[in-house]
Parts: sequence; structure tokens; C-alpha cells
Amino acid sequence: MTDWFKVGKIVNTHGVRGEVRVISSTDFAEERYTAGTELMIKDENGNQEVVVVRHHRPHKNFDLLQFEGFHSINDVERFKGSTLYVSEEYLEELDENEFYYHEIIGCTVITESEEELGKVKEIFATGANDVWVIQRLGGGKDILLPYIEDVVKDIDVDKKVIRVHVLEGLLE
Repeated sequence: MTDWFKVGKIVNTHGVRGEVRVISSTDFAEERYTAGTELMIKDENGNQEVVVVRHHRPHKNFDLLQFEGFHSINDVERFKGSTLYVSEEYLEELDENEFYYHEIIGCTVITESEEELGKVKEIFATGANDVWVIQRLGGGKDILLPYIEDVVKDIDVDKKVIRVHVLEGLLE
């Protein structure tokens, strides 16, 4: 059985030629949306359909995708609000100390003194480095954790545990 990993959410259509506007949650958008890549679209009711990327282009803070066989706004209107997934077969082996978002999201974050902070719930890609959003244990304001060497000390994706060094002011 093939595993599928979330890569984005279709938030709207774009134009009249069958493009959809996607907010990506993937680490390699250019690779994920290469022409010929199969993606699964899953709507809010659990209905799913596999489509093939025909064309991709970045536009503002979105990725615009067009799928093979979908040529008008009427063909893709039903995809609004759906989630996009990529098959594990399209994932490539990463270099040491590189991770896919799905490997990091859901990990428990602990300090060097073994204090549990919470779990990674989301990742933002910024120009300089990624920022991990940590949902605090017991609630409260989320922690924004920069993925930099001074902060992230160890990542064990098998155990789903990340050890961090807490910089001054990070938990405020």
C-alpha cells in the first residue's frame, strides 16, 4: 500500500483555464509539482481522485497548478477546499540532516534538560531558514522555533523527538 503525504491545500480556482490556487505545505514545491507528477486530491468528505500535473507556476504566495484533462474553471471548481497529497514514490533520499516536513510535523520537542515543550504542528519556509510552530503542552501561545544549528540540537525521526537549546526569550 502506498503512503501519501500532504503537500498543500487548494484554496481557489485561478482564471478560466482550469488552474487551481494552492497554499503549499511542502518543502520542495518545484519538485512536487513537476509536470507528470501524480497527486491525490482529497475533499472534505473523504472523496479522492488521482490527477496528473500538467503545469505549475508560482504566483505571489501561491502555487498555481493545472492538471491533465482539466481545461476550464468548471472542471476544477469542485476541488476548492480539498487537500493535495503526493505519493511516497516521488520522495527522494535526502542528505544527512535534511528532513521532509512530514517527518518533523508531529514530533515532540524537548529541551536539553528533558522538559517537554510540545509538538511541531506546522512549518513555515522563510528566506533564511524554516520556522517550526510548536503547539505548547497544556495550551497557551505557540512557540516559533527557528530551524538553526544554535537551537535544534538533535532530531530523531524514528522516535519522533527533537531536542532543542532554548535561547533567551524564545519561550516568552
